[in-house]
Amino acid sequence: MAQFVVNAQRFDPYKNFKFRVKWDGRYVAGVSKVSALKRTTEVVKHREGGDPSSSRKSPGRTEFEAITLERGVTHDREFEDWAGRVWTVGNALGAEMSLKNFRKDIILELYNEAGQLAVAYKVYRCWVSEYQAQADLDGNANAVLIQHVKLENEGWERDTDVVEPSETVLG
Repeated sequence: MAQFVVNAQRFDPYKNFKFRVKWDGRYVAGVSKVSALKRTTEVVKHREGGDPSSSRKSPGRTEFEAITLERGVTHDREFEDWAGRVWTVGNALGAEMSLKNFRKDIILELYNEAGQLAVAYKVYRCWVSEYQAQADLDGNANAVLIQHVKLENEGWERDTDVVEPSETVLG
């Protein structure tokens, strides 16, 4: 397990705009938004037979919410190719897709203002449950055309090998 090093000069939390997403050992181009990492554990209520006035609570199943990645539309086909591993147009009886390699582990890296890796999360066994090739088209708009993938996953954890970077103190 990694040793935690405290950066005595940093009191401010990290910003949410410096991040990168990695899968298959390389960074995914142009990701501009990633939804929150969230897990929820069910509450199981139960009572003891001799105590009719109150119930006890214990943890039940834990669920991990899907993660949505957004980026501007380019010629890069990473989102489309991954989404196509689950379903492709023209699939008919006897021509179904193989689900081999439709899952990926991804890494979400967060950086400090100096561009140093500060925090990372490993997200396990992701697969594309929703793919949007492009957003609505609007002749009156002045915006980037966005595509997104919704990734189901089987859990995530903070990468404890990533230690807090030491930041230079100016002065």
